[in-house]
Amino acid sequence: MANRTVKDAKSVKGTNPQYLVEKIIRSRIYDSKFWKEECFALTAELMVDKAMELRFIGGVFGGNIKPTPFLCLILKMLQIQPEKDIIVEFIKNEEFKYVRALGAFYMRLVGTSLDCYKYLEPLYNDSRKLRRQNRQGVFELVHMDEFIDELLREDRVCDVILPRIQKRHILEESNELDPKISALDDDFEDIVESSEDDEEEEEAEVKQYDESKYDLEAVAKERPHRSRRERTPEKSRDYDRDHERDYDRDYDRKHKRDKRPKEKTKHRDRSRSRERERVRERSRDRDMGRVRERDRGRDTGRDGGRDSGRDRDRENRDRDRRYRSDRYRDRDY
Repeated sequence: MANRTVKDAKSVKGTNPQYLVEKIIRSRIYDSKFWKEECFALTAELMVDKAMELRFIGGVFGGNIKPTPFLCLILKMLQIQPEKDIIVEFIKNEEFKYVRALGAFYMRLVGTSLDCYKYLEPLYNDSRKLRRQNRQGVFELVHMDEFIDELLREDRVCDVILPRIQKRHILEESNELDPKISALDDDFEDIVESSEDDEEEEEAEVKQYDESKYDLEAVAKERPHRSRRERTPEKSRDYDRDHERDYDRDYDRKHKRDKRPKEKTKHRDRSRSRERERVRERSRDRDMGRVRERDRGRDTGRDGGRDSGRDRDRENRDRDRRYRSDRYRDRDY
C-alpha cells in the first residue's frame, strides 16, 4: 500500500509515473532504509523540508546498488505527484541549490518539451557547485549549469532514463518557443568593442611613432657632418700647440742623429763585422769537432766488430781440434 501511486495521479508519457524509474532500481529504493523511515507518509508540504536536508545528488552506488536520498525523493514525488506550481517554486528557489536541482530533475521527467525549455534554460545562469555521488560511491564536483545541460541533452542522468523531448529548433520553427538568448551575448559584444578600441589605440600609437621617427631622420639629414667630438676654440688651440711642440722635438732629434761624426759610425761598423766573423768561426769549429767525433765512433765500431769476428773463428778452430783429437783417441783404444 505504501508503494502505490495516489489514485488521482495523472499518467505521464502514457504510463504510471513511478514506472519512469526502472524496476530493479525501483525495488532497491523500496527496500532502502531512507525510503522506509524518511519517505513514509510524506506529503507535498513535507517534501520541502526533506528537500532542504539534501547535501548531494546522485543515482545508485555500490556493488549492491544502493539508492541515494536524492533518487528516493524523486520516486516519492512521482508517487504523490505534487502540483506544477510547487515544482516551479522548487526551480525558482535560489537559496537552496539542491531543492532547485530536485525540482529541475522532476520537471524533466514529467514536463512537456515546452515546459522543459521554458523552466530549465534560465538555470544556465546558475553556476553554483554541486556534489554528486557517482556509481563507485565517490563524490565529484559539478556545477548547476552542467547538470541542467545534461538534463536537456543526455539520455540518462542519475541512473534514470529520461523521456525524449523535441529539439529546440523544431519548436522555434513552429513559433512555439522564442529564439534562445544567451547571457554571454552581452559580454561577447563588450569584448568585441573593447578589442576594437584597443586596435584603434594601437594604430594611433604606431602612426605617431612613425611620424616621430620620420622627424628624427629629417633632422639628422639636415645636420652637417661633424667630428665625433666638437672641439671648442680653447681645446683646438691647446691641441695645435702640443702638435707643434712634438714636431719640433722630432725634427731636432733627426738632425742631431745626422750630425754625428762619420768616423765613429765607421769604427762601430768595423767592430760589428769582426764580432760576426768570430761567431762564424766558433760555429765552424764546433761543427768540425762534431764530425770528427762521429768518424772516430765509426772506426771504433768497425775495429770492435773485426776483433769479435776473429775471436769467434779462433774458438771454432779450437773446438774442431778437440773433437778430432777425441775421435782419434777413441779409435786407438
